[in-house]
Amino acid sequence: MPSRTLETWPHGAIMLDAQHTRFALWAPDAYYVSVELEHRKPVAMLPQADGWFETEIACPAGTLYRFNIDGERDVPDPASRAQASDVHGWSLVVDPLAYQWRHSHWQGRPWHEAVIYELHVGAMGGYAGVEKHLPRLAELGITAIEFMPLAQFPGERNWGYDGVLPYAPHSSYGTPEQLKHLIDSAHEHGLAVILDVVYNHFGPDGNYLGQYAQGFFREDVHTPWGAGIDFDRREVRDFFLDNALMWLLEYRFDGLRMDAVHAIDNPGFLKELAQRVREQVNTGRHVWLVLENEFNQANLLEQDFDAQWNDDGHNALHVLLTGESDAYYSDFAKDTTAKLARCLSEGFIYQGDITRHGHTRGEPSGHLPPSAFVLFLQNHDQIGNRALGERLHQLCSPQALEAATTLLLMSPMIPLMFMGDEVNASEPFLFFTDHHGELAEAVREGRRSEFADFAAFQDPERRERIPDPNAPATFEHSSPAFTDHPHSRLYRQLLSLRHRHLVPHLPGSLALGAQVLADGAVSARWRLGDGSLLQIDLNLGATALDLPASAHVLFQTPAEQGAQLPPFSARVTLSPVGEQP
Repeated sequence: MPSRTLETWPHGAIMLDAQHTRFALWAPDAYYVSVELEHRKPVAMLPQADGWFETEIACPAGTLYRFNIDGERDVPDPASRAQASDVHGWSLVVDPLAYQWRHSHWQGRPWHEAVIYELHVGAMGGYAGVEKHLPRLAELGITAIEFMPLAQFPGERNWGYDGVLPYAPHSSYGTPEQLKHLIDSAHEHGLAVILDVVYNHFGPDGNYLGQYAQGFFREDVHTPWGAGIDFDRREVRDFFLDNALMWLLEYRFDGLRMDAVHAIDNPGFLKELAQRVREQVNTGRHVWLVLENEFNQANLLEQDFDAQWNDDGHNALHVLLTGESDAYYSDFAKDTTAKLARCLSEGFIYQGDITRHGHTRGEPSGHLPPSAFVLFLQNHDQIGNRALGERLHQLCSPQALEAATTLLLMSPMIPLMFMGDEVNASEPFLFFTDHHGELAEAVREGRRSEFADFAAFQDPERRERIPDPNAPATFEHSSPAFTDHPHSRLYRQLLSLRHRHLVPHLPGSLALGAQVLADGAVSARWRLGDGSLLQIDLNLGATALDLPASAHVLFQTPAEQGAQLPPFSARVTLSPVGEQP
């Protein structure tokens, strides 16, 4: 085998050549650590400085191994590159150079070209199942697919946010080589691939780190999932920094979406991650870094990260489309139209404003470009966190959904949709797990109590009808059939217009403001990079509005609306440089 050129990392099992592997474990609370190989005698690991244990063993790719702590307990490698079965069992030595890339010339796509399709790999049939959909998605006008988390979790089915082995793609979806083949094939179709990574917590089952590295966590900092991760420690920071680089360099993902970074109590870690990625990814290659951040920290979007999921925009649109105002939607139930106008002109709605809990939230964001915000009508959270997993088309009128889809796909913000949106999938997307025993019961009851604040589930008997997350049928019902639907034609038409008329001119775009036309109706304008003027008039209210005639109408719903903006309609105009719409 030729000499290795791939960057090596300190955590885990790293192949040195075809027959030799270096094993390293950070276990500062252990006195003795050994590597156990299947059908072979354990090999003692040599203690190193700062709590490390390390050894080199003659063993090839495919070797099953695990660590033994103090002769008392067997644990998987926390940096396992693959598991033979579940999170409690044997880890596998993986050759990161075994896969022969067919499209190694791929350099990604510029961020302004992103049209993102979020999906759950398991619900679409594993890596091979997703690959079958690539031609259809590319033809539709999608330019990037985003995977919900892949890190190995307990059981066979899970959203992915219960992962405990961040380096190991989940074994039930396919092998690491099959994942690489899927990414390779996506690149062949011109599709970038984004991975959702979870660096704010570990799942509740299968995380053994606390048994030999208590310093990985901080008992004085708590998250919704337990003790906080101690990002002040170099070994802990490197564990996640190296993981990000593995996905980007070894698997050639084109970007990362970082889950709930507001639960990471160390802003320096985020900046260091962005810096390391920008330094180590080859010059000329486009790599995207996107945040989910409840704190609306605009400062992170000024140079370190490309964009943030804009939950504010979704929440305002959802209230206008459905009339729902339970729980977190109550923050958007008052002056909703004005809030939507603020989103379209400034990005975040909450920019230091007071929430229903009496806390300030957010930072001023009006100076950021529209591309710093990922807009969506729904995603895995907004569907799956509904008790019954209903999709938006089941909650509002078709006309209103068409109008909102027009805004989504034609604004200069980066659009994101969830699997099945394009066909108005009738199947729900439910919350599913594969836990057992007491943990399964706790998850089941926690899921039901989560909806106690919602008016529709005040009755305990009604809450009992919420699907059991651990039932196999809950997962099975969450797989879209992708039956053709007229809504697909709307997506195809709007995305064709976006790629032809907007995308080439999105760099340098500037929001010019948005005004409230009436209750539920707004008009927003942007100056594109070439100086042309984009205007979107959206009416989600019950009253028709008069609009000035325009010779520059690019799209409108319904097509015959003329000089009026009927209820549940939208009009898009694009005026050349120097002309008004």
